[in-house]
Amino acid sequence: MAHATVHALSTGSLTLPERFFITPADNEAKRTVPSLSFLIQHRSADGITTRLVFDLGLRRDTNLYPSVLQKHIASRSPVTTHPDAVASLAKGGLNPSDINFILFSHVHYDHVGLPSDFSSPTKFIVGPGALDLLSGKTQLNIGSHSFFEPDLLPPDRTIELPTPTTTNPILEATKPLPLKAEAATDTPLILTWSSRPLLPFKNTIDLFGDGTIYILNAPGHLPGHINLLIRTSSSSTQESPKFVLLAGDACHDIRLFTGERDIATWQDDSGRQCCIHYDIPRAKETIGRLARVQREGIETEVGGVRGEVEVVFAHNWEWEGDAVRRGRFWPGRL
Repeated sequence: MAHATVHALSTGSLTLPERFFITPADNEAKRTVPSLSFLIQHRSADGITTRLVFDLGLRRDTNLYPSVLQKHIASRSPVTTHPDAVASLAKGGLNPSDINFILFSHVHYDHVGLPSDFSSPTKFIVGPGALDLLSGKTQLNIGSHSFFEPDLLPPDRTIELPTPTTTNPILEATKPLPLKAEAATDTPLILTWSSRPLLPFKNTIDLFGDGTIYILNAPGHLPGHINLLIRTSSSSTQESPKFVLLAGDACHDIRLFTGERDIATWQDDSGRQCCIHYDIPRAKETIGRLARVQREGIETEVGGVRGEVEVVFAHNWEWEGDAVRRGRFWPGRL
């Protein structure tokens, strides 16, 4: 049976002023939070291991960012950048060349790390619309955090997912894009959206076609924002399946997730209206969907079994502290 394991990676931290993320807020309150990344190891039914990393966190040297981002990062002090993704992987004996795919939840500076650390054969996967952000074709005027680097990713090793669609979903789900991890015998990834039941999510990609890892469309925070759902229990057991849902920046403060606070907006010094999310209504829909799935579980088949889901946000400092105590960071596992 195919199976997958999930391992947290320590990839830096930054300090967030509460007033930019939630309302009502304490205008003086700040919190230093992690920018978490994750290693996922997929082992196919025929014994092939494929390694994915979900996000890369912060760069080990903030001087490696463009000057406009360096200025923004200075406003998020204190910031820590060690260990970075490469150093965290090394704690479990892995090198950048051991990673087959890097998936970005989105392309904000605190999630993209330093892609140049990962040379061939590593490939990069981004959500629909991410490349237009990087190129400048899509412009966002919602705050100093929304600056993007056009040369961030190598074009010959970068795949942008198609726009989600529910048209002819079953046929689409059986058309894997011919993208392989390494050898010609490796199982190809499936990079087309399907609306086959994985309730309450409308658009999903069953990445290996075996029900272990799904890409979820998670709109609202930034164009191309995606989540990753990983089945961590064996499909051969009689118990209800267990999943981990890596939710990226769908939510920065757990009080948004619990419904205790609302999404903040603010005016900068130039009078510009700013928000950490580019589409507030869709961001709220995504947060609501994630809250529902943690509360009620996920329906994996029509009329079928509900699986238990642990939702993990990239900046959840409480989750990080608990994960450290429980040994969930690589080489430990969730």
